[in-house]
Amino acid sequence: MNTMQFPASGPAPLSLADVTLEYPDGGGTTTALDRVSLTVQAGQLVSLVGPSGSGKSSLLATAATLVRPTRGQVTIDGTDTAGLRDRDLTALRRGKVGIIFQQPNLLPSLTAAEQLIISDHLRGKPAKAAGRKAAELLDVVGLSASAGKLPHQLSGGQRQRVNIARALMGNPKVLLVDEPTAALDHERSTSIIRLLREVTSEFNMATVMVTHDTEFVPLTDVVATMRDGVLTAPVLTGA
Repeated sequence: MNTMQFPASGPAPLSLADVTLEYPDGGGTTTALDRVSLTVQAGQLVSLVGPSGSGKSSLLATAATLVRPTRGQVTIDGTDTAGLRDRDLTALRRGKVGIIFQQPNLLPSLTAAEQLIISDHLRGKPAKAAGRKAAELLDVVGLSASAGKLPHQLSGGQRQRVNIARALMGNPKVLLVDEPTAALDHERSTSIIRLLREVTSEFNMATVMVTHDTEFVPLTDVVATMRDGVLTAPVLTGA
């Protein structure tokens, strides 16, 4: 078993304990995660690297409660997710977990502000309050002047910033990020990682970022490597 621990400053927003994830594979099974344990405290940004097929995406999906582990425990902000029904898992995910996918997948007919507002609408929040919050978050990610623009009027980096702001609308305790710079050039990639560093601290979230680009690892607090479903011991980066 591989365990990652950080200095505690209260209950950890994200904890995976001895998590194994197996998939049917012909007449046998494939082990995507092999007894992985991971604890991330509030305000900490962890980068997760490793070769393709090593289990990084499986770890992220399991931490997001999108996939139930075969064995082990996933705890989000003090809630053990093992016994929750699908409906309760969905509610927990909407209220506690922000997910940033590799592709922003913005709705083409909605402005930057509306992308955020509709996410709060799905949570049942009043539109007026959502509008104020959307404006505040677009300011946080440096897009106040672009609130009324449609996705095709934004650069790739700006679309990813909208994606980040949208993930923050639910006041998440946990932020899970999948390859946020895959489609960006070096300059925009650097600015996105720095932004993730800033919002992790400002909003006091536990953030796990899957990345293929080790150049940006020093901008995070800790780096860990996945290989064949196993999580290695963490390395402090000094960020």
